[in-house]
Amino acid sequence: MLAPKRQKFRKQFRGTFRRLAVKGEKLNSGNYGLKTLTTGWIKDKEIEASRIILARATRKSGKFWIRIFPDKPFTKKPPEVTMGAGKGDVAYYVAVVAPGRILFEIDGLPKEESKIVLKIVASKLSVKTKVISKEL
Repeated sequence: MLAPKRQKFRKQFRGTFRRLAVKGEKLNSGNYGLKTLTTGWIKDKEIEASRIILARATRKSGKFWIRIFPDKPFTKKPPEVTMGAGKGDVAYYVAVVAPGRILFEIDGLPKEESKIVLKIVASKLSVKTKVISKEL
């Protein structure tokens, strides 16, 4: 799974969500992309599942870009543990996304095929998304 190589602090607070994306809201490299409509945390496992789908779809021709990275540690206490006794251990990492953030970009595939692949990727994610395209 994706995880940061090193961090300044091992555990973080949960934080609050932004209203709208202030960076990463435009397509950079690809002709088609997946844009978030809601705020949320995307787990490292969800990004990995999406990466596998994109890699299989673009194997023959095409290229894809992953525009998010899970750098926020998510802690969890074991089951049946009483309150107190500190914060739990890091269970996995998440990427914080705001509405308008581009998650994935794809290029080199026909229009219909690109949209189908991005719809499959969207089904793996825990946030609402929509497929967008560059005005060619």
